[in-house]
Amino acid sequence: MVKKQPKTDYLRRFDAIVIGSGLAGQSLALRLAETHRVALVTKRLIDDSATNWAQGGIAAVLDDTDSIESHIQDTFTAGAGLCDPVATRFVVEHGREAIDWLIEQGVPFTRDTDNSGGGYHLTREGGHSARRVIHVDDATGASVQQTLTRNVRQHPNIEVLERHIVVDLITGAKLGLKTQRCWGAYVLDIDSDQVLTLSAPNTIIASGGAGKSYLYTTNPDTATGDGIAMAWRAGCRVANLEFIQFHPTCLYHPQAKSFLITEAMRGEGGLLRLPAEMGGMRFMPAHDERAELAPRDIVARAIDYEMKKHGLDCVYLDVTHKGDGFLRTHFPNIFARCRELGIDIAKQPIPVVPAAHYTCGGIVVDLAARTDVPGLYALGEAANTGLHGANRLASNSLLECVVFSNAAAADIRAQKTVKSPKLPTWDDSRVTDADEEIVISHNWDELRRFMWDYVGIVRTSKRLERAHHRIRLLEQEIEEFYANFRVSNDLIELRNLVLTAHLIVECAMKRKESRGLHFSRDYPDMLPTARDTVLKPRR
Repeated sequence: MVKKQPKTDYLRRFDAIVIGSGLAGQSLALRLAETHRVALVTKRLIDDSATNWAQGGIAAVLDDTDSIESHIQDTFTAGAGLCDPVATRFVVEHGREAIDWLIEQGVPFTRDTDNSGGGYHLTREGGHSARRVIHVDDATGASVQQTLTRNVRQHPNIEVLERHIVVDLITGAKLGLKTQRCWGAYVLDIDSDQVLTLSAPNTIIASGGAGKSYLYTTNPDTATGDGIAMAWRAGCRVANLEFIQFHPTCLYHPQAKSFLITEAMRGEGGLLRLPAEMGGMRFMPAHDERAELAPRDIVARAIDYEMKKHGLDCVYLDVTHKGDGFLRTHFPNIFARCRELGIDIAKQPIPVVPAAHYTCGGIVVDLAARTDVPGLYALGEAANTGLHGANRLASNSLLECVVFSNAAAADIRAQKTVKSPKLPTWDDSRVTDADEEIVISHNWDELRRFMWDYVGIVRTSKRLERAHHRIRLLEQEIEEFYANFRVSNDLIELRNLVLTAHLIVECAMKRKESRGLHFSRDYPDMLPTARDTVLKPRR
């Protein structure tokens, strides 16, 4: 048990507060730290982020045989007509610049051994018409995270606050001021059990998505929708949260938790098959002419269909025809992890199931990552930039993080100095309830199960109504706890997760069509005009 420390230094002042330690948060912190004093707040350790789990790579136009227009078109196609044209072009056109910055930071991208010129190896993933995914073997995210973490820790202008979770943002409205602006955040120091007041004229949400609202997910435990929920409470719009991407291939094994089998494995020739006892037949050609290289939403629905049709627990990804040497070289981490679990992927197909993977919608932002509240920015999976539309194209997410971190940093550096008002400290007079942890645990489990059952890959209006009703009951119970008892890490996460789940369901109920990742049996057709689903907080 961690010994509680005396309450000291409860008010801290910075030039910028970055909430989240993945690629979006770390890249912004590094860019800002040349001119600003930055607090990087992360609720676990600095490397506990979705970035660290990313396997495939980063999509960018780096080869002369590829083109900006081709990457844009692939993004539009995957996004089912809902991608914002301006935002998409903005991200794609800054792709090479983003990769160059990561190389300057020291990311050791895999070299192309067949290229005498010493260029980088590019792979291809589902939905891409060309090889444009630069990577570090099959553990790109981990390599990027390690590189930037080293640089962040060495920078004198960045203070890393590990095991600190944001309770809520501090806004002008909450302070009773006439001018609405974000002035910082209340942050719980988990180890000392003290709530600190962090003051800054610029606050950046880079806290990731909400995959933990589902029973099966490829996301880390940190993906509890914190940023989306706190931005909504602060008065920001959210959009397109009905589009939850289910990754088609998560390892199905009782001893494996949330282990992703990268998209690149299908890009390199992996085939999806039914079980051997059913003949091991491929099924993707019957669902889409692009077969295993179709976008993720199509592949995930196809797997879901086959599993339900045949009563299967999983399907199988077969890469045995690629050979031992190729698999060890191109997918060393997957090869090793599967071997630990008794699966030799050079001889046996890999059991896989779909799992909640990426939150395509989020906080509405502009091209400088600004939200509706001055002084508040949002990046990465927590944000809705317009790039992903109704379905994220593989490996576009890490690219988006780097491009928008640069845009946000430029906007913040251009801002005039703003004097912060006096911020009140947190009311710490509430008591701790011994039953709180049990109630939170039960509520969390209930939420994740009914979200999986009612708001999953295939939806109906009736299922959404049931989810909506049960979420409202949970919200009432959780808000009562929040109002009367001391905050804790688990209570903060559950409060945020339930609110984000509510917003996901609200968005899903508003969309009267099937588009991209949102498939409704009651509205199976896609409407002729693509429109965003935007929710605005009531004031």
